[in-house]
Amino acid sequence: MKKIVTIQDISCFGKCSITVALPLISAMGIECAIIPTSVLSTHTGGFQGFTFRDLSEDIPKIKEHWKKYDLEFDAIYTGYLGSHSQIDYVIDFVNDFKKDGTLVFVDPAMGDKGKLYTGFDDTFPAHMAKLCAKADIIVPNLTEASFMLGIEYKESYDESYVHDVLRKLCKMGAKKAVLTGISYDNATQGAVLYDSESDSFYSYFNENIPVSFHGTGDTFASIYIGALTRFGDNRIALEMAVDFTVECIKATLPEKETHSYGTNFEEIISYLLELIKKYEK
Repeated sequence: MKKIVTIQDISCFGKCSITVALPLISAMGIECAIIPTSVLSTHTGGFQGFTFRDLSEDIPKIKEHWKKYDLEFDAIYTGYLGSHSQIDYVIDFVNDFKKDGTLVFVDPAMGDKGKLYTGFDDTFPAHMAKLCAKADIIVPNLTEASFMLGIEYKESYDESYVHDVLRKLCKMGAKKAVLTGISYDNATQGAVLYDSESDSFYSYFNENIPVSFHGTGDTFASIYIGALTRFGDNRIALEMAVDFTVECIKATLPEKETHSYGTNFEEIISYLLELIKKYEK
């Protein structure tokens, strides 16, 4: 059985980070090991007074224990990292556990809609860029890409601009980059992949649903790395990630006025299995 290790936080209530990655990757027939970077009573969007326990110091201890057993992974998948020290610990983990054939997949989750998340200062994106430089694939949105590159965030853009940003992202060190949440019109939204080794682009779009739910970025990233690990094809991974994320949003629309803690991905696991069968043919 193929194995992925994901390194990110646990929100005990509210569907994001590990509580999205673990069930979705497992549903794709892949073992999912976890290294929790922190434990929160709820996620930070829409909840007040949440508890927080920092587990940064446990990351190197887990790493050293695993090294004693010569554990190996097909992919290392990082999500939300809350501090400079956590990024440094993850870089050390990658240095020790990346083998020939191990994919390093980084979701630099640190901002959206032109702003960094609460708790991150202006020095954080440059530190995150150091981790992205060690990745095979990175999946930022335009906000995260803009901060890492030190360029102005734009809400209006065209294909040539997106391609230019992707090329600049790969110049930081990653072999491939995917920009998520891309929409050239009001009708469609999707993602654009750039492969620096072949200097080629691949875009895939689905319906644009003008509503926002917490955790959709984690859903996209988890499906992408799961599909890539299973099929070894970035185009398949991109298509599955876009399509499944859209269906998650659709499944949650009936509760959009009250549902502030994630998408109802549990209701459409059967759709995920259908996607797997589709691409296995």
